[in-house]
Amino acid sequence: MKRLLSILCFISTFAVVNADYIPRDYVWTSQSRNASESMPCGGHDIGMNVWVEDGDVLFYIQQGGWFDENNTLLKAGRWRLHFDSRSLDSKDFEQRLNLDEGAIYIKGGDLEVRIWADVEEPVVYVAMASQHAEQVTLSYESWRYKDRPVSKAECQQCSYKWIIPKDCKTFADSIMAEGDRLTFSHQNRKETVFDFTVERERMNSVKDQLYNPIGGLKMKGVMYAPGFHYAGITTGDYAGTDYQAWNYSCKDLQSSCIIIDLRYLNHQRYEETVIDGCGTVAPYAFPSLKASDSHKRSAQWWHNFWQRSWIQIDTDDEAARTMVRNYELMRYLLGCNAYGQWPTKFNGGLFTFDPVYVDSTATFTPDYRKWGGGTMTAQNQRLVYWPLLKSGDYDLLRSQLDTYLRMLPNAVAWSRQHWGHEGACFSEQIENFGLPNPAEYGKHTDDSDWGVENNKWLEYEWDTALEFCQMAVLMRPWYPDSTLEKYQALIDETLRFFDKHYPNLIIFPGSGCETYKIARNPSSTIAALHAMKNSLDNIGIDTSIIPDIPLQIIDGDTCIAPAEHWERIQNTETPQLYPVFPWRIYGVGKPHLNIARNTYFKDPHALEMRSTKGWKQDNIWAACLGLTDEAKCLNTEKLSNGPYRFPAFWDAGFDWAPDHNRGGAGMIGLQEMLLQEDLDHNPILFPAWPREWNCRFRLYISGQRCVDGEIKDGKITYTIDGVDYSNDNELIP
Repeated sequence: MKRLLSILCFISTFAVVNADYIPRDYVWTSQSRNASESMPCGGHDIGMNVWVEDGDVLFYIQQGGWFDENNTLLKAGRWRLHFDSRSLDSKDFEQRLNLDEGAIYIKGGDLEVRIWADVEEPVVYVAMASQHAEQVTLSYESWRYKDRPVSKAECQQCSYKWIIPKDCKTFADSIMAEGDRLTFSHQNRKETVFDFTVERERMNSVKDQLYNPIGGLKMKGVMYAPGFHYAGITTGDYAGTDYQAWNYSCKDLQSSCIIIDLRYLNHQRYEETVIDGCGTVAPYAFPSLKASDSHKRSAQWWHNFWQRSWIQIDTDDEAARTMVRNYELMRYLLGCNAYGQWPTKFNGGLFTFDPVYVDSTATFTPDYRKWGGGTMTAQNQRLVYWPLLKSGDYDLLRSQLDTYLRMLPNAVAWSRQHWGHEGACFSEQIENFGLPNPAEYGKHTDDSDWGVENNKWLEYEWDTALEFCQMAVLMRPWYPDSTLEKYQALIDETLRFFDKHYPNLIIFPGSGCETYKIARNPSSTIAALHAMKNSLDNIGIDTSIIPDIPLQIIDGDTCIAPAEHWERIQNTETPQLYPVFPWRIYGVGKPHLNIARNTYFKDPHALEMRSTKGWKQDNIWAACLGLTDEAKCLNTEKLSNGPYRFPAFWDAGFDWAPDHNRGGAGMIGLQEMLLQEDLDHNPILFPAWPREWNCRFRLYISGQRCVDGEIKDGKITYTIDGVDYSNDNELIP
């Protein structure tokens, strides 16, 4: 059986016939110093940080949805392979990310290790082969072998943040070794931060009606290590965090495949039973695991993923080549969570590493990330998901939209409980169960408006959810029979909130992002209502009463105003350009382009806040406005290499590393340089693209139309769904 498994594991690299785009492998020829120099790998809803340090192969596994009692997003653990032969210390060392397969290959001397995650099931495979017998130690390393007190500073990783309760702990996992198998699990207690939040926010009277995804949740994995036997527990320290290691030994390994099965989360199938043919109760049996089948179907999925859309550039400009390369790597990171129940988080996604390598003062466990695990900052999160429409990765959008759909009953209950009206109120700092983060919610008194967050940044900011609703509307052509029907309640109830909460749709008090506070008719909200007129009409709301987007005069020129008026400026966002993106009221091929350009160049606050850091959007606006020189400068900087070894691991910015909202914003900006639409939904090719950069791309416009475009020596050619439109000059800017 072991011999058969070995043969299956080491089938030849999957070959694809008639491939028209193969992404270039990403290769290292030296080992890494620590986890911050790791390489990403993943699939389904699994993210792994893989690196080789001092001759050992190490990797973290993170599966979306491992939320503990405090709503910290836990890692499954860290794995280590130690080879007594020190084969990986050889001069021919190589660690290769094969993007077309979604797998990592590690080679040195006679040894090869291949790591991948299955795309159809959350299962990890680690295949090893050597021409000579290897003595190998396989270790599962856990820092959650005991209850760990959570300090006040460390509490940023969970939903309590700075209102940490007494004796706050990350509770220990259950870890059991037997033969060649290891089982690890974390069982949440019934009472969690959900209960604390409900109490704090006066939702107790409807508590039994509320969606609660973390109470009693069980997270579980099983490792199978054929050819290995259990060799006991040792202790150690990595990056300042102590751990225990469950060790397995193999004295004469030539080939083996370790399987780490994470199919148990959220499905609760590990508790299910079935009646067998004899009428007795038997445990539920998962489909069998075959490495050869997994590798073949996973490689095929990744290959098809890269055919769906791509960008290729031909230029001597190194910054431009880096921009396009890092776009591709960021898209790969998002593809690793294609089928997760939970969306890719803006503050590190599935690829965070030991926090001390992000902030030297953050001497916490590998589970740490700033801005929480189960908390979602929607202004940041949206940038991770907007680019998926133009890249054609609409299937990846579903985890984000489904999360809002699950939260919807609680958001509706919030409006009814605190204001007595219909509609769904989604706050900006929102928990994965749809209520405001309890720390950001702030302190309230009996005479407070308990529906409003008592928070200088977040009060009255409720419009971010409209962007996700618009994603659902724009996604409909990909799923015409079911998608809008599925998300219709989300769209309707989110819009209905504004109709019921603001008579005559006069938005006051409102909020222009987190920046223009106690605002009247902020341009970001008003633009959203204009852009979603059809959806408002569908629920019988009179769209003729939507206020006009506010304008102002600066140095004699008309500009978009942040709002009609506001009391203070709290943050560094630019909502006066939200009518450009995400709402696309202004832009290339649309009326009054000069007004938006005036805003970009003349608004003193827009100029003061201009940056490429983190979630900043100036690169997107420059592209949407056809400002080629600005777009070139900002987007090459936005998608320049991050400070870590893997170039698409960007610094923490305003959040945490690797910063996914920076990567998402960079993807959007590059897409907009290449392809936009006019009012009649005709494509506009290369609206902000330097003519000296030769480029080919495949991207999508509304109606699920696939555009293949090319600019070569200044000449533009393109097809739409395979039909050549290159001679239709009206469609070329």
